[in-house]
Amino acid sequence: MTTTTITKLNNGLKLDAAFFGRVAVVAVAVAALVYYFLHPQQAAAVYASALRQSTPLVLGALCGLIGERTGIINIGIEGQMLMAAFIAFLVNVYSGNLLVAAVAGVLAGAFLGLFLAWMSITLKMDQIIGGTVINILALGLTSFFYVAGLTTKGKLQPIPLGPLADIPLIGPIFFNNAPITYLTIILVFFFQFALFRTVWGLRTRAVGEHPSAADTVGIRVNRMRYLNTTLAGCLSGLAGAYLTLEAVGSFERGMTNGRGFVALAVMIFGKWTPLGSWGAALLFGFATALQTQFQFLGLDFIPHQFVGMFPYVLTIVVLAGFVGRSRPPAAEGKVYDPE
Repeated sequence: MTTTTITKLNNGLKLDAAFFGRVAVVAVAVAALVYYFLHPQQAAAVYASALRQSTPLVLGALCGLIGERTGIINIGIEGQMLMAAFIAFLVNVYSGNLLVAAVAGVLAGAFLGLFLAWMSITLKMDQIIGGTVINILALGLTSFFYVAGLTTKGKLQPIPLGPLADIPLIGPIFFNNAPITYLTIILVFFFQFALFRTVWGLRTRAVGEHPSAADTVGIRVNRMRYLNTTLAGCLSGLAGAYLTLEAVGSFERGMTNGRGFVALAVMIFGKWTPLGSWGAALLFGFATALQTQFQFLGLDFIPHQFVGMFPYVLTIVVLAGFVGRSRPPAAEGKVYDPE
């Protein structure tokens, strides 16, 4: 087989994959519309639930991609989210102020982001081990200090955005949410713009791809990594605050339930872009919403263990099928020593 033939064959396979991908998206959209016209209230509830379920995932994915775009691998998102959820819960219990509690959760995430940066940059520790330390530390501390019987004082409630909330299908999904969900949607578009259209984004990507070249033009690589890893920690902290203050309204041991690790899959599936990660998070959120819907429908012939593991099976399928097609930043996980 000649080189030209192989090239044509490869191009054909790529075109086929892209074609089938578009067909799948259109098929899902058509199925969603048909389902809405057949069962409007039920469908709107499932889609709105998918958006809410995607909120902590996309926040965790933004945390991961900002860190990795700078060259710092962060597998400690799970621990950052869990610790932030616990701190936000405690602050709400003792202060009764939801805003102060949310800020405390964000600051807890930022502190752990700074801790990860210190281990990765100053101590030059393996970044995978650094993230594992955060996960184990958060799980141990929150389990040890949690006191059963504490109750939160209030929960963030949905805020309908006037006539927009009355638009069929779209209104109940996008314009009738609580504050952190609205803020998350804004942050997705903000970081998409900032990462690809601002000086900060250009420097972030340069540091993550070729730190020595970035250093030669005057970018302080390690300072940039410190700042971005701490900023990314704020996002995982917001995800933890969402779980405690908006989604559940209380705290339980291990309540993140693997969402930090799913967020890493979302980041990879979204090809290290905010909008791509949001799309992937909606997919995983939809899978979780379907899981809940199956339970309500009383599909007894399906064991509930299989229904419960549906989002995680989807995670494995996505990682197995798409990780080879995504290219991570070239310098992620590599220590940089300024000369």
